Amino acid sequence: MKNIIKINKIRGLWAVVSTSIILAIIIALMYIFRPINRTIRRFSKIFFWINGVSVERIGEFDKNAQILVLNHQGIMDICYFEAYYPWDICWIAKKELGEIFLYGHALKAPRMIFIDRENKKSLIYLIKEAKKKIDEGRILAIFPEGTRSKGGRDFLPFKDGAKILIEKYNLKIQPIVVVNTRKLFDAAKVEINASKARAICLDAYTPDFSNPNWYKELRDNMEKVYHKHYDIINGENN
Repeated sequence: MKNIIKINKIRGLWAVVSTSIILAIIIALMYIFRPINRTIRRFSKIFFWINGVSVERIGEFDKNAQILVLNHQGIMDICYFEAYYPWDICWIAKKELGEIFLYGHALKAPRMIFIDRENKKSLIYLIKEAKKKIDEGRILAIFPEGTRSKGGRDFLPFKDGAKILIEKYNLKIQPIVVVNTRKLFDAAKVEINASKARAICLDAYTPDFSNPNWYKELRDNMEKVYHKHYDIINGENN
């Protein structure tokens, strides 16, 4: 058991080093070759190759979706979609992420949307900026939980920002459930505790906004899918 923990730590430390190097190169290329070339951001897949980890995709990405709604476990969520999502994503992220050394530039360079959750005007800003990105043909991506989960079986509550945005522009959404991505690389513990994770792409649809419970039903459905695949991957029968 101690040997396994030690190996996970060593793999985690290597992940930190390799990620920093890869990220620095990608950021430099993004700033040099403006406007941003989507191909440059796909270099993120190198992280998966050199760390021996992978994400199994179940289902297909829908090219007609206007916004991706995802649960959030950690940096590997963003790395995976930057590497393998075929179209130009615009992440909606909290302002603090843009202030993190190196990682912040990975979001600033491709012109993502940052929100100051302490500012009452942030929702107005989000709505305006989201419209600009949609008009540019970019696909919005949002984590309605608002923060990272711990990667366990709990699914966090959804905040209302995504709901308001989706209703405002009548957006076609594609829910995507990620499972075990935190175990691919736990940045808090600097460990790699698994080699495989999953991203389950659900059918894209435009919600029936006349149904006042549509947002709750979206979350409940995503949670149900999450529990199913979490139990399969982790061998639990709760």
